[in-house]
Order: sequence, then structure tokens, then C-alpha cells
Amino acid sequence: MKKGTLLLIGLIALFGVYACSSYNGLVGKDNLVQKAWGEVQNQYQRRADLIGNLVKTVQGAADFEKSTLTDVINARAAATQIKLDANDLTPENMAKFEAAQSQLSGSLSRLLVAVEQYPELKANQNFLELQAQLEGTENRITVARKDFNEATADYNLAVRTFPANLMAGIFGFSQKELFKATDAAQTAPDVNFKF
Repeated sequence: MKKGTLLLIGLIALFGVYACSSYNGLVGKDNLVQKAWGEVQNQYQRRADLIGNLVKTVQGAADFEKSTLTDVINARAAATQIKLDANDLTPENMAKFEAAQSQLSGSLSRLLVAVEQYPELKANQNFLELQAQLEGTENRITVARKDFNEATADYNLAVRTFPANLMAGIFGFSQKELFKATDAAQTAPDVNFKF
């Protein structure tokens, strides 16, 4: 064999190894994004499940503004209806998902402020436990979103960086949308304890 032929075979083999390595790396990063998104959804589901118990506890312990309670129930229903797959993380789909979750967060905030008016409810052990669970869930959601954004940023970097971007283009890997705060999250909530 000639040197040129050996060199060509060596370059083709080297490119093949690089292509396999690059493809496998992109698949691994894509799986991490899907796993992280699954955890975000898991924590939102946990919150939705806890809200049902919270509402039952509140209903049993106090009879107050039914509109607040109805808002929580309706927001929970809307939030659990929106399903978003890790492969469909477009800006539009992320905006719809976050809008439903924000509506639920706002309703929960109003419910918890209304509860402040009912000392017998605040002292109820079941309510205290559920309130602690909700607080923990909100923290878990925050961590899950952070982990998702880190995995997505790492994936997006791999998809955009040369020469991996060539393999990403060949095999159909495209950037994914990061989780973003809503416009409403930029405004501090107004807490008013004047009853």
C-alpha cells in the first residue's frame, strides 16, 4: 500500500472515531436534559398532588373566601393539563407551561395569605405539615429548574461548538429552550397584613 492510501485510511478511521465519540456525547447530553426536565415535571406534579390535600385541610378547618380556594383548584387543574416533552422545549411551549405554573403559584400565594386570617387553621397540625411540604416542594422545584438549565446549557454549548456542531447538524441535534422566569416574577409581591 502506498503512504497516501494509508494516510487516507487513517484519516477516515480518525474521523469515524471522532464522529462516534461526538454523536455519543451529544446523545448523553440530550439524555441529561430529558432527565432534568423529567425532574422539573416530577416536582411540579408533587406540588399539584400536595395542593389537593392542602385544599381539603383548609376546607375542613375554615370557611373563608371561596373564590381564593376556587382559584387554587382551577389553577391546579390547568397546570396539570399542560404536558411538555423534553423533545418539544420550544420557547412557545415553555411559555405556556410556565404561564400555567405561575398562575398556580399566584393562587397558592393568595391562599396562604388568606390563611393568615385564621389562627385556628395555622395551629392545625395537618395544615402545618402540608405548609412545610409545600415550602419544601417549592425549593425542590427551584433546584430542579436550576439543574435543568445547567444540563440544557451544557447540551446547547455542545451543539453549537465547532466541530461538534457539524455532527449535531448531521444527526439532527438542535438547541433546547432554557427555563426562564415569567415577567411577573420580576415584580416583588405585595404583602399586606392589614385585615
